[in-house]
Amino acid sequence: MMRLSTYTVDAFAERPFAGNPAVVVPLESWLPDEVMQAMAAEHNLSETAFFVPDGAGQWHLRWFTPRFEVNLCGHATLATAFVLATELGATGPLRFRTASGILGVEREDNRFVLDFPAMVPVLATRPPPGLAAALGAVPREVWKARDWICLFDSAETVRALTPDHGRIATMPDSVPGGQARVMATAVSDDLRYDVVSRYFSARMGVNEDPVTGSAHTQLVPFWSARLKRQSLVCHQASARGGTLWCRLEGDRVRMGGHAVLYARGEVFLPVPRLIDAPIPA
Repeated sequence: MMRLSTYTVDAFAERPFAGNPAVVVPLESWLPDEVMQAMAAEHNLSETAFFVPDGAGQWHLRWFTPRFEVNLCGHATLATAFVLATELGATGPLRFRTASGILGVEREDNRFVLDFPAMVPVLATRPPPGLAAALGAVPREVWKARDWICLFDSAETVRALTPDHGRIATMPDSVPGGQARVMATAVSDDLRYDVVSRYFSARMGVNEDPVTGSAHTQLVPFWSARLKRQSLVCHQASARGGTLWCRLEGDRVRMGGHAVLYARGEVFLPVPRLIDAPIPA
């Protein structure tokens, strides 16, 4: 039996049971992909993060949903940085080699600040058929970056949505092989925040993601252009909820958030050997 340490972290949260939970698994070398995927399915959270050392101050980082490996994840990156800094003694700025390039994380007071590539949305000329029916409300506008962005007139409408996740799971995407992930957003009616959003990704194995860093790489350029502001306080209005302090800097989005350790644990794996995994494309 192989014994591995695990850490469960509530990311983009200032207290337990808020934000987005992720399991973080430190490794000395890669496990077989099918084992990491099975572990992510067993944990059944929106992402499980695995990392191996990759030079001084740098780690190779991968993320798995219960169904797929993904090429970008914000909250599990924050959770990984939190574990490295608070549990494993890493100091200074952290760098992660990922399928989306080099991602940096810095600690600023009690927040961890992620440096991610921005994805700039464009107005969708052909929104997917059935989008309004799947959401249960008609958006004022629909935009597209990696994901569909549905703009609503009020934050209350966003909070009140009761989407049909089965419909979302079968909705076509504008990109061949795309996953038809959908976010709903509006200007905040709470003075603590500038904008609110929710994020639905049933085809990825997560009906509603509690707090989504990768969504804000799209939302921050979208709202920065509309509100004529570089800095935004964004709130993801899921049942758990979470807040991101964001800033658009050129073609990068900086996202700050808190994290809380929920659990330390061990897993026991009947894995006969470790293998070198290919570098993600």
